[in-house]
Amino acid sequence: MFRLPEFRALWAAELVSICGDQLARVAFSVLVYGRTGSAAWAAVVYALTFLPALLGGVLLGWVADRFRRREVMVVADLARALLVVPLAVPGIPLALLCPLLVLVVVLASPHSAAQGALLPEVLRDEDSLERGFAVRQITNQTAQIAGFAAGGALLVLISPTVAILANAGTFLLSALLVRFGVRSRQAPASGDAGGGGVRTWLRDIGDGARTVAAHPRLRTLALAVWLVGCYVAPEALAAPLADEMGAGPASVGLLMAADPAGSVLGAVVVSRWVPEAWRERLIIPFALVAGVPLVVSAFTPWTGAVVALWALTGALCTAALVPAQAAFVRTTPVDMRGRATGLAASGLIAAQGLAILVCGLLAESSTAALAVAACGAGGLLLAAGLMVTRGARSALDPVPVPARDG
Repeated sequence: MFRLPEFRALWAAELVSICGDQLARVAFSVLVYGRTGSAAWAAVVYALTFLPALLGGVLLGWVADRFRRREVMVVADLARALLVVPLAVPGIPLALLCPLLVLVVVLASPHSAAQGALLPEVLRDEDSLERGFAVRQITNQTAQIAGFAAGGALLVLISPTVAILANAGTFLLSALLVRFGVRSRQAPASGDAGGGGVRTWLRDIGDGARTVAAHPRLRTLALAVWLVGCYVAPEALAAPLADEMGAGPASVGLLMAADPAGSVLGAVVVSRWVPEAWRERLIIPFALVAGVPLVVSAFTPWTGAVVALWALTGALCTAALVPAQAAFVRTTPVDMRGRATGLAASGLIAAQGLAILVCGLLAESSTAALAVAACGAGGLLLAAGLMVTRGARSALDPVPVPARDG
């Protein structure tokens, strides 16, 4: 994969951006929990780094099909860098921090849509595309491990303000890498590309949603991806859970790093040792079993055991996510990839944010351990429901699907 200059540029840009995001998430978690002492407020602000992406994916995913995709990524990075800077102001009121954070996350949606639509053009054959998704998953999760594990230690040396400004710097670096490392391509606009106005905007939004909803295979893959996203919720409860277990501050970083650490292992296993013919058929079973370790971890008094169980959940989630993402992109028509991929990607982030919000509120009214168990049990039940649906099972059979219905 790294022999391809464009893939290297996209990979590096995403990597530095994720490193900054993870450092900022730890900073926001420490900052808000320290100011309020509330698990619910910490979870709400953490959820705002995920949840608004659904709004962005629905409203702005079409941008990746109407404009040059490289330029969409660059403009989104620059805009996010500018919006992150005010978040670093010491003592910023939560009433101002929250809406600014929403705008930053919303602007991530056209960036993700453009990147997802570009990958099949950079990695043209099916095997390269799936390997590319596996490489991205491995490196992205490794970056999350570094960001979470080192974030707590760095915040001993630097203030949350500096950490948030560093996140703004990573957006600028990402914009430079994409601008000078990826060649410009024509926008693959469908329909009357020269049209404009609210009617065209609404039609573009509807086209992306209908493409996913009307195609059984795309619909099932999107639901599976969103379901996997729910399992990230325990990360937001790392601080209150460590407090309940009587563990030190260093345990917070270890707990937050557990899921991405397992994800690295899962990406390696699914890309190397799971037969290609079985990968798509195992998407939903992997998603179902991923909930079991979370349920078990709620009754485990040892931090090391909880870290191992959360890592197992991360591995199983990635074993489902990598083939699901590759299959989704391959199945989507070329001129709809920006809208459909943006909707799927933002739905994944929104599912993560919603699960975090619900689990945070549950932890506030009960315990963090109970909220983690509820997350695992809920995901398990949803996956079981998807598994027994006949249409969902048949949609993931490895049968070639036409790229376009007409």
